[in-house]
Amino acid sequence: MKRTIDGLVEAGEPLILEAIAALRRYHEAQDDNEPPDQVERLRLIAESACEAVTDFQLYAFDRKPLTRH
Repeated sequence: MKRTIDGLVEAGEPLILEAIAALRRYHEAQDDNEPPDQVERLRLIAESACEAVTDFQLYAFDRKPLTRH
């Protein structure tokens, strides 16, 4: 993988698309007045997907990802 912005975006594109789709599902559930537990579940999935993108970007730039306990 090239250590350029283009290379980073290309390598991380599937994760980015997954995070965007998860956010979209979460917002649609809110708009459709889905049950609160379903909305919360989708929020957690979206949050996790966004964190995965961030962790990947940190890793790709040779920075140590944040350690979560």
